[in-house]
Amino acid sequence: MRDLKIPEQRHPEKARRPDNPQPKKPSWIRVKAPGGKGYADTAKIMRENKLVTVCEEAGCPNVGECWSQGHATMMIMGEVCTRACTFCNIATGRPPEALDIFEPGRVADAVSKLGLNHVVITSVDRDDIEDGGAEHFAQTIRAVRKRSPGTTIEILTPDFIRCDPKGA
Repeated sequence: MRDLKIPEQRHPEKARRPDNPQPKKPSWIRVKAPGGKGYADTAKIMRENKLVTVCEEAGCPNVGECWSQGHATMMIMGEVCTRACTFCNIATGRPPEALDIFEPGRVADAVSKLGLNHVVITSVDRDDIEDGGAEHFAQTIRAVRKRSPGTTIEILTPDFIRCDPKGA
């Protein structure tokens, strides 16, 4: 896992910029630290299946509330994005690995174990892959539908703008 406080591990465009200090938040905006059985169970399933969630990678303040209810937004195609969007907290740079061909099955397994009626699946941008990961999304959707046919699936895809149009 990257430590974004170390300039060499940040995206080149972000590495040169200093971190802006954040003003102290008012007391009413604070959320409880994650904990409880539901949170622990969700975390265990995510770790057992070697899955990445946008909840963790983006530092979502509501992770405790969602995970305690067995909800999680799965983030496929790795944990490093090829874009450097200034509004996003996901690690950026060159992804260190190819797509994991077993990930769609692990996502489907986690959805089944969590007993989800609805799952949200998103991803990092992968401009290093010819189709941008479109086929990986399709495989993940098929795997979830096969394993949990009653689960509705919400997909938040990248824009695929830098994909090779000949590859589609």
